[in-house]
Amino acid sequence: MTKTILITGASKGIGKTTALLFAAKGWNVIAAMRSPQEETELTTLENVLVTQLELRDVASIQHTLREGIARFGKIDALINNAAYGQYGLFEAQTPEQIAEQFEVNVLGTLNVIREILPHFREHKGGIIINISSGGGRVGIPMISSYVASKFALEGWTESVSYELASQNIIIKLIEPGGVETPFHDTAAKNFAANPALKSYEAFTTAFAKQFEGMHDGIATAQQVADEIYTATTDGTNQLRYLVGKDVKGWVDLRTSHSDSDYIAKMRALFNF
Repeated sequence: MTKTILITGASKGIGKTTALLFAAKGWNVIAAMRSPQEETELTTLENVLVTQLELRDVASIQHTLREGIARFGKIDALINNAAYGQYGLFEAQTPEQIAEQFEVNVLGTLNVIREILPHFREHKGGIIINISSGGGRVGIPMISSYVASKFALEGWTESVSYELASQNIIIKLIEPGGVETPFHDTAAKNFAANPALKSYEAFTTAFAKQFEGMHDGIATAQQVADEIYTATTDGTNQLRYLVGKDVKGWVDLRTSHSDSDYIAKMRALFNF
């Protein structure tokens, strides 16, 4: 029987690449996005349903699930890919910007999971893949709110994995480092700046210079999609999947040193 997967944030980048991969592998795909009227490629595929979904609107999520089940009969897997990036110094960010970061990346993701769990329990199983980040394992300056949202998603996923295992529902984390997608360009447009915070200038200038050299070893969207497919189909209980040479280096640095040594190396890296 053909399996069906629901993918959020499927309009571009990792989400769209993943939707195309699963469709090519013979899966039915529910490609959920905020503006489905702008999609032209996925709509041409017979085994793909393009639908509108807003993470912060529970009614929208419920409509997507009803529509997908009506079309394909059952949903076997969920990929929580939709996310929002808020960059900049913490002190430059407004409370509203930080709230939006958590409303989308954490609460919105949980909204989707909460709504699909009864369906998975009814069918006695399911797979959930949460797209996290290397920033869910390692603290990085200038993206603190984004990192915090991913740390929250990581902790929640690990905690709930034990609960869901009792229901034959497997939940996993994909942890890419830098990825060649439009996501970071979009996030850069949301960059929080405050010209009054002049005392940070030496730090931000040094960070910007260091950041330019942090693009070595980043993954492509296809590499991330391939790892998502592996995590969905490998039949294991593995919780975390790292994608990209860069993030593997970051996590190795974090896990192979004492906390004090790790912090010292990170401060030296960021010239502080």
